[in-house]
Amino acid sequence: MTEQAVADNSTVPDRAAGGGNPAGRPAGSTGGRVARRTVFWLVIAALTVIFVAPLLWMLVTSFKTPNAATNPNSSWLPHPVDTSSYHTLLHSGSMPVLRWFANSLIAGLANMVLIVAVDALAAYALARMEFVGRRLIFGTVVGTIFLPGFMFLVPNFLIVSKLGWLDSLWAIIVPSAGGAFGVFFLRQFFSTLPRELEEAAIIDGANQWRVFVRIVLPLSRPALATLAVLTFLTNWNDFLWPVFVLFTASNLTLPAGLSTLQNAATTNYPLIMAGAVIASVPVIILFILAQRQVIESVSRSGLKG
Repeated sequence: MTEQAVADNSTVPDRAAGGGNPAGRPAGSTGGRVARRTVFWLVIAALTVIFVAPLLWMLVTSFKTPNAATNPNSSWLPHPVDTSSYHTLLHSGSMPVLRWFANSLIAGLANMVLIVAVDALAAYALARMEFVGRRLIFGTVVGTIFLPGFMFLVPNFLIVSKLGWLDSLWAIIVPSAGGAFGVFFLRQFFSTLPRELEEAAIIDGANQWRVFVRIVLPLSRPALATLAVLTFLTNWNDFLWPVFVLFTASNLTLPAGLSTLQNAATTNYPLIMAGAVIASVPVIILFILAQRQVIESVSRSGLKG
């Protein structure tokens, strides 16, 4: 018993030398981790303020009067709260904002479905099927990503004009269906999927189409959701192309329609900010619903070559 007590007592100085840390870690390591974590959260807070502040300013300005919005001495918060800008937008016959909103929503959703369907088929063929010229086709598709978009304005306009789609939503929905980015993005994702699953399905008697629909697409939901979100946002925010092909006020999309709110002589900032708030609502909702899928897609794909 005496020897056991001596052995137990002999361990006390060692624990004291380690600062009471069983792993023998230096006491300063805990303080370093706390400091790094504090700096990390301070940076996150600063970035949050940088990105959220313009949105808050847009929202606050939309509830101000035109004089208060341009007065540098007015308070940051609206006083009094003025909702006339929203009333003007939603009830004015000369500015059919709700019609513009519906046009943008229809065009964005239809374009999103069309691009996801077309790009998924093309990407799967380039990722899994063997045929002559596959690498050349894929290289050509990737090469078109680096071409500036305005190069396609005139050719697309001529095609849309020949088809009789000018001043209609078809001109906003169809021309971008063969987007190169979606093919490249989905092809990279499909390449990361294990071939063994597809080979097992083929051995069981499934054809190529069934493998694509029953196995590849369900496994690719994060990538498909990411492409759908990016496609919808691109179409929703597009301004230049709708201005080229839409002429009637009732057929305009939301970005093109909101541009008419700015007068050559004066600018009604609350009215413009109210329109921007209305335009940002679907984008924020879409981000909240799809953020997990987007993060999972980016973390899984890794853009493997």
